Amino acid sequence: MIRPLVLHSTAEARRELERIGVDPAGIVRMLPKLELLPVLVPQLRAAAANILKQELLSLGGDAAVARGTVSCSVATTDVMLIGTRRQLHDLCGKLAGQPFSLPALGTQLQELLHTLGRPLPTWQLARRELSLQRPLIMGILNVTPDSFSDGGRFATIEKAVEHALQMADQGADIIDIGAESTRPGAPPVTAAEELSRLLPVVEQLADRLTIPISIDTWKASVAEETLAAGAEIINDISGLTFDTALADVAAQRQAGLVLMHTRGTPETMQQDTGYSDLLGEVAEFLQRSLHTALSAGIPRERIVLDPGIGFGKDRVGNLQILQRLRELAGLGQPLLIGSSRKGFIGTTLGRDKTGDRLFGTAATVALAVAEGASVLRVHDVLAMRDVADMAYSIISAASPVTAPL
Repeated sequence: MIRPLVLHSTAEARRELERIGVDPAGIVRMLPKLELLPVLVPQLRAAAANILKQELLSLGGDAAVARGTVSCSVATTDVMLIGTRRQLHDLCGKLAGQPFSLPALGTQLQELLHTLGRPLPTWQLARRELSLQRPLIMGILNVTPDSFSDGGRFATIEKAVEHALQMADQGADIIDIGAESTRPGAPPVTAAEELSRLLPVVEQLADRLTIPISIDTWKASVAEETLAAGAEIINDISGLTFDTALADVAAQRQAGLVLMHTRGTPETMQQDTGYSDLLGEVAEFLQRSLHTALSAGIPRERIVLDPGIGFGKDRVGNLQILQRLRELAGLGQPLLIGSSRKGFIGTTLGRDKTGDRLFGTAATVALAVAEGASVLRVHDVLAMRDVADMAYSIISAASPVTAPL
């Protein structure tokens, strides 16, 4: 019987061609033909869009444009390029001699194709690097009295340290410590208060953990002192927009950096959750944050991006991000997903209590891994370690146990 093939990656396509017994040179020629890659180009002049469409049609691809583009009765249009990687690669060369902004677009498209073919293999920190071959689990440690999920449970130094060590034993790759609640509606705390909660815990864990410590903060002063005390990663919910000095601190300390998308502050973010193009706006925000970090001297190898599940998004928006996560791969950085126990899971499943959202969280983690997430920020480390590893094993046909750590 004939059947359609489901090939999720170049590696899968290569394995199938090798199974058939295709000549190695033939495999090299055929692989690009198996990868249809839609690419969205926003707001081109109608005349430029028409040239782009004709050039891609001549290569065997196509381009979707707004009605009225051909007659130029509309001024601008988004363009969806539809072609294989090979066709898109050849298109770049054909755009070099064209008018308008098309040569620059060709260069940008070439860079995108290069980025998609070369994901970063490791996440570099000040004192080590973490392999991104299999998903990393970031265990959440809240030392706050008012976190949405476990507020107050680990507010004492002893309980916080005990829980961090337990998560490490359960398979966490990173411990992410937060001392300021970022739940919707949460008021800010001062840097002094944040440090009073964080420093004793970081100081005790720095010599006892064999895995890196991340600090969930947007304040440069807090980052400076906790990095000096032994932390290696800064997890900034603002994407370097709340405190402009944070980028310099991360650069000077050679810290790993997580840049997250949000809209507004935690106190106000759920008051505006409407987007005309959610993935486009998230991507543009993260691109700006990435540019800020690179301009401050932070190498790409130290940066992970987070689309900000639950931050300035409604239930449908959160689901859409998980569904279309691969669209953010064009930014060229590893992706972190923090969906654990969040409200959209409770709303979707009718689970009001955060503790009843384990299986809903598991579904988001598995699908995030399948869609290319490199880091999963979770409360339930033991369960989500298994979920992430099993999802990884399915999509890679390999065992995470034998993968280099």
